[in-house]
Amino acid sequence: MHSVQSLGVHLQVRPPRPGGGLEARGGLAPCLQAVRGSPPGRYGRVVNRTDRLYALVEELRAVAPALRSARRLADRFAVSVRTVERDLRALQEAGVPIWAEPGRGGGYTIDASATLPPLGLTVEEALAVAIGLGSLAGSPFRDAARSAARKVTAVLAEDDARRTDRLARRVHLLESGDRAPAPTALAGALASGRVVRMRYRDAGGTDTERTVEPLGYIGKGEDWYLVAWCRLRDGVRAFRGDRVLEVEVTDEVAPARIVRVEELDIPHGVLRPVLGAWS
Repeated sequence: MHSVQSLGVHLQVRPPRPGGGLEARGGLAPCLQAVRGSPPGRYGRVVNRTDRLYALVEELRAVAPALRSARRLADRFAVSVRTVERDLRALQEAGVPIWAEPGRGGGYTIDASATLPPLGLTVEEALAVAIGLGSLAGSPFRDAARSAARKVTAVLAEDDARRTDRLARRVHLLESGDRAPAPTALAGALASGRVVRMRYRDAGGTDTERTVEPLGYIGKGEDWYLVAWCRLRDGVRAFRGDRVLEVEVTDEVAPARIVRVEELDIPHGVLRPVLGAWS
């Protein structure tokens, strides 16, 4: 176990809002201004899939909670029913709250407060996102990273998605291959602000039961360290993720603690915040 005195920032994560789905973001990208108000079947030049996904969301949002059939949407965007159904399925998989009502008179509807924020990633930007998310495969954030990657792919134009995939397959990460992935429950505990009970094995092979208050994470190569207030040691400690053997997230809300960088006792390297690295 690596001893740490404190972490250098006030690490608090606002828990996700209840209800799921996407929050309203105040409108879509400017490219949709050209298609608003056009008569049915006259979207002609809106062939970019990203534009069409945005427009589909806004079309459903404008009439919610009323239903729109796949046929009517296909006519509206001058594409096939199959294309519309594929696009709607991609939006659903990306987390957009769209529901289908089966049967005669059925169709699709959406939570009226939902909208897609403009994304507009270039292939180079999408590749950078893919590499960054791929580097989290052994981290506690790997499930969220996998989900985020699917959402990015879902809103890319088809040609851009194929190009990004081809390029991403040429990028590899060199790893030792002997690290067990850190438990994903640790990421959820940080986001929810809950106290964690865990079984931890130190560098000497000794197992101990710990009750900790998650404060943050430090990533170093393949290793991810949970920085937490350890109630057993009555101080801040860093726990290497692959040495966490069992995790139980409790219902207890962890008290807010302030952790400062200058108090950290890290023998090698310099801490760099994930956000603000390019400012």
